[in-house]
Amino acid sequence: MSKRNSSAALKTEQQAHVFAALGDPTRLSLVAKLLDRKPHSISTLAEGNKITRQAITKHLTVLENVGLVSKIKEGRESLYELDPKPLKSLQEYLEIIATQWDQALNDLKSFLED
Repeated sequence: MSKRNSSAALKTEQQAHVFAALGDPTRLSLVAKLLDRKPHSISTLAEGNKITRQAITKHLTVLENVGLVSKIKEGRESLYELDPKPLKSLQEYLEIIATQWDQALNDLKSFLED
């Protein structure tokens, strides 16, 4: 496998992990809360959820492992903030897929019209 193909495969694998992390409704809601780009404490992020702060921490760890959030220590408190880079990468990936689908549908339409 060439270096370019290896790099593309690695990027695809990383994107798959981000998609998987976002596939959980709790983690998706945490990302939504972090979209304001401000650091939030676990207590703040747990507000409105029916799950424990410990469970929120586990979900944040998953998001941190795929690069979607970063943890900042302030004294005894941990604050979490969103890192938008993986989301931008997913957006670029989805735009490529959308373009490919548009082309395939246009080709099918042309075929059927001929």
